[in-house]
Amino acid sequence: MSEMVKTEQAKEEGFRLVIVTGMSGGGKTQASRYLEDLGYFCVDNLPPVFIPKFVELCKHSGGHVRKVVLVVDTRSREFFDTFVHTLNDMDKDDVPYEMLFMDASDPAIIRRYKETRRRHPMAPTSRISEGIAKERERLAPVRAKATYIIDTSELRKVDLRDKIHRLFGTSGGEQMSINVLSFGFKFGMPLDADMVFDVRFLPNPFYIESMRHKSGAVPEVAEYIAKWPVTKEFTRLLDEMIDFLVPQYIKEGKSQFVIAVGCTGGMHRSVYIAKHIFDRLTAQGYSTRLEHRDLMKNDVREHVREEC
Repeated sequence: MSEMVKTEQAKEEGFRLVIVTGMSGGGKTQASRYLEDLGYFCVDNLPPVFIPKFVELCKHSGGHVRKVVLVVDTRSREFFDTFVHTLNDMDKDDVPYEMLFMDASDPAIIRRYKETRRRHPMAPTSRISEGIAKERERLAPVRAKATYIIDTSELRKVDLRDKIHRLFGTSGGEQMSINVLSFGFKFGMPLDADMVFDVRFLPNPFYIESMRHKSGAVPEVAEYIAKWPVTKEFTRLLDEMIDFLVPQYIKEGKSQFVIAVGCTGGMHRSVYIAKHIFDRLTAQGYSTRLEHRDLMKNDVREHVREEC
């Protein structure tokens, strides 16, 4: 069965198996991390003899494991000798799989080992170049069966990620998740924010007795904040900025984006603006989540309402 047919069969069956192998220092670890970001269940350094049994277990997981990555390489030592034999058996049984072979030039691999100061698995007590030569010879039959070969010698991490996404992502691509977070500066800035908006310049409902203990998600408070010209101008400019930036970050390949909005206590203005951003992004079809981090740290009474 051809590799293309096996790939299409795997997609139709709802189970996709990707075997990642290749040269030590060729980028297998980075590739598996990108695959993991795409939702694959990754197992590193699995002895080849266990592949058929592991695949069978995954197929009988009740649909919980649909995308699997197995990293197999010469670290498994004597077990690796069974790799080609295992692949041949899988071919005979028409078990659909794809093999990604990660490669790099000898100078690139040597440079990477020098930088990390690790020993090459095929040459623990001798020169790195000797280990590379031994490994290339040992991997030749495996490389010949590869579905995809990626040479990372001159490849940037962002380019490798793009290749992985094109080969193994869903047809629609993985959607960037957006987290919109309100917070109070008096409780500290969120460390994981990609973008922070300080809205302490907006009119503050805290000084209105009837609104002091109500959140910015309550209609009365939201209407008060929204009615001012400065708020209207700010939200207009904010919308334009968000509309421009979000597609750019998606294009860049970012998987998660955190927008944080802060005011003094994280109860009124930041809550209102964060909800405004959340509603706009949700209406545009983005995968968005809203969180009011510090809302309950304030003296919030029975009037607090969260509309997330």
